[in-house]
Amino acid sequence: MTRTARFSCTALPLLTLLTALLGTACSRSAPDASHAQEPRGPAPAYASPTSAPGDVARSEGYAAAEKSASAPAPAAARDSGGSADGAFRPSPAPPREERPGLGTEWGETRDSRVSSAPFERQEYSTPLSTASFFYNDESGVRAMLGSNYWDRRSDGISTARGAITIRVVDDRGASLPTFSAGGRSYVLGNDGARYSIRIENQTGARFEAVATVDGLDVIDGQPGSFEKRGYLVAPWSTVEIDGFRRSEAQVAAFRFGKVRDSYAAKRGSDRNVGVIGVAVFQERGSSWPWTQRELERRDSADAFPGRFAPAP
Repeated sequence: MTRTARFSCTALPLLTLLTALLGTACSRSAPDASHAQEPRGPAPAYASPTSAPGDVARSEGYAAAEKSASAPAPAAARDSGGSADGAFRPSPAPPREERPGLGTEWGETRDSRVSSAPFERQEYSTPLSTASFFYNDESGVRAMLGSNYWDRRSDGISTARGAITIRVVDDRGASLPTFSAGGRSYVLGNDGARYSIRIENQTGARFEAVATVDGLDVIDGQPGSFEKRGYLVAPWSTVEIDGFRRSEAQVAAFRFGKVRDSYAAKRGSDRNVGVIGVAVFQERGSSWPWTQRELERRDSADAFPGRFAPAP
């Protein structure tokens, strides 16, 4: 089946890339002294695509199309016991069983420009909250959910105590069917369809969102980690991540496909295929009052602190 590349002409919100060198600002804008700089971190953080000209000059840290192919091995003898020259030749390994369900492919190239800005996390390697979507085709979602939960639809995930809403949307911007069961969210996808990760900020504070697809960071294509940098979500704004970042100006679209054709499988492992993750970080000095410490105090509040008699 031939897939037609589809490119959006709609202007998207400006993505903001955090710099790797202790939070220094992009070369086209002078550092703002009012912003504390990130004490460490190997790579900048981005935000969402825009139709504006690119402002970031960066020479490393983007996703590669696929793992480099190794040189072909010498042909083995058909006879498992040896060959004409008497040397032993092992039998070829049996073909690997194909996994069912969906993975995410390295799709067509899409315009998606980013720029950089300073951002210092409240806690460098500890996110305020995390959210995960487990995606699959219909038979896979039904198998994971069980028939009792098929009618339990949800409208994305609300995280960071209501500050951030995350949805998986199709190429028209409509939310994909999402189901909730057992504290997990499941997304129904279709083979060949393009999708994006939409992150909405419901507050007047800034947040950083680090996203992964199939266990791979969407910016550099390496295994996901809380210490990687992500996308800046400005106050009362929406960021839409629509692919693995190829450069400051382009991404490779997220497209559902077979597991064997997924970007993760081509990078060497399909172990984490089927999950989309977003980690949300709070900004140091943010006006948003719900710090991790305050949330923990709220969670541990006791409704009846005097229920036991004090000792004499």
